[in-house]
Amino acid sequence: MVKKAREMVQNGELGIIRKAVVEYLQGWLSDKEEDKGNKQAEWRVDPAKAGNAGCMGDIGTHAFQLSEYITGKKVEKLYSQLNTFVEGRLLDDDGNVILNFEDGIRGSLVASQVTLGEENSFSIRVYGTRGSLGWKQMEPNSLVVRWKDSPMQVYRTGTGFETLGTIAGMHSRLPAGHPEGFIEAFANLYRNFTLHLQAHKKGEKQNPAYDYPGIEGGIRGMKFLEAVVKSSQEEKWIKVH
Repeated sequence: MVKKAREMVQNGELGIIRKAVVEYLQGWLSDKEEDKGNKQAEWRVDPAKAGNAGCMGDIGTHAFQLSEYITGKKVEKLYSQLNTFVEGRLLDDDGNVILNFEDGIRGSLVASQVTLGEENSFSIRVYGTRGSLGWKQMEPNSLVVRWKDSPMQVYRTGTGFETLGTIAGMHSRLPAGHPEGFIEAFANLYRNFTLHLQAHKKGEKQNPAYDYPGIEGGIRGMKFLEAVVKSSQEEKWIKVH
């Protein structure tokens, strides 16, 4: 469904994109789990192991990557506020970021690990002049599209190439109605990377439909974190170079 969302934006089906809103909310660090023997919590809040960002480095980078992937535009500058709500914690456990993308697209990113009751509430909404779309990781089989002058439309995984199109169809692995998402998404990444290697060895051009995050995506994530931390510390807009 993420592939379908990206394709719809790239094809101009939603018109001119104006706004992107992305969130990644968890609640598992609402208490000081790092002092309770929770190994997963310990390294995430330790600057020596996690670096200069906690929540924003752990899950905020996923939200950032998703926003750039679906819009197809890079964030040029941002303004952030990082928060540490749990007393004694050394890194952020919550954050809000205003995003300015290329082509005048405006957006917001919220990442938190202290939003009590949330599991892995990862979602994105993209708004254009003709319509908007929304996708949620916890309901990954559905892509909801709302049109300016037509009824709401819901795309579902496993419904065939005629409905989903070639790219999304290639990445839909299970029959309609079966849970599909997190594990199958990783399988798609491994498959796409392998196909890229095979094409390279044969001297063939890679099929752009079989894309996957590479070094460039990792570097973008690090640049995002550097800008987020600096913006929060200095309370000003920072360019994402």
